Amino acid sequence: MLTKHKITEDPPVKLGRYANILLDRWFKRTFGWAPAKRLMQLLLQQLIPERTITELSFGPQEHINPINRSKDIRLDVHCTDTNGNHFIVEVQLSEQSTFYERAVFNSTFVIQEQLPQGSTDWGFSPLYFIGILNFSIHKGSDQVLYRYRLKEVDSGEDMTDRVEYIFLELPNATDPDQDDSSALAQLGFTLKHISEMTEQPEWAKGEFYDLLFKSAEISNFAPKEQKEYRKDMTTERDIKNQIAFAERKGEQKGEQRGEARANRMTAKNLKEMGIALEDISKATGLSMEVIKAL
Repeated sequence: MLTKHKITEDPPVKLGRYANILLDRWFKRTFGWAPAKRLMQLLLQQLIPERTITELSFGPQEHINPINRSKDIRLDVHCTDTNGNHFIVEVQLSEQSTFYERAVFNSTFVIQEQLPQGSTDWGFSPLYFIGILNFSIHKGSDQVLYRYRLKEVDSGEDMTDRVEYIFLELPNATDPDQDDSSALAQLGFTLKHISEMTEQPEWAKGEFYDLLFKSAEISNFAPKEQKEYRKDMTTERDIKNQIAFAERKGEQKGEQRGEARANRMTAKNLKEMGIALEDISKATGLSMEVIKAL
């Protein structure tokens, strides 16, 4: 006699008041399209306070490598102000040990595209690469913002001030309700935890926060957007569950040794489960080429 087993499904995703704006599509909706120009301008001004950032326009996300069979890139957000300054903004959800190298590689595309073929003028416009990281490179630190330039090793003299890399490490931000946090810590904490909030906090005041909370409020989404957001959150939950399963499976096989091997093993297991390659890439930090070759 066969025993019938009841198949249980995960309950529908329960949405809060505000969206998780770190997810790819919803970060772009919040900061990376024409209606969000003012909000992006205010964000950049907080991260680069010494530079006056004027009206923004958004550039292409796709950048083609002119070298045949070499890697192309797709940026989260690329914008330019009226002074010609370029800003690349990338969000990275999962830990990636080579994110610095990825930042340098991606920035070269925007620099190259400023210089027409045959030009003898190397005076390209300033470029700022901004990484919003949902993990901490400097573990145990309470410093939220790190800024890098090309400098002479001994004297610290700038080689050029036209390229700068800025990294906002969200886990380093302390809870403003429990600590005397800086403005940057408040910013980082809000970006990371806004989807868990039920109202706009007292300390999150001013034009930037007013626009941010209004944009992130799910009730302000169009009906189609609300449907897409729920679908994305369900997919995000499923991917997290599958990653946890894949990691356990890899541990049982004894094949997870070192970060690189662990990521590859997780990606391989997810690939075998039929997860989309783009989702695997976002979850593990591995390139599409590496995943395809597994």
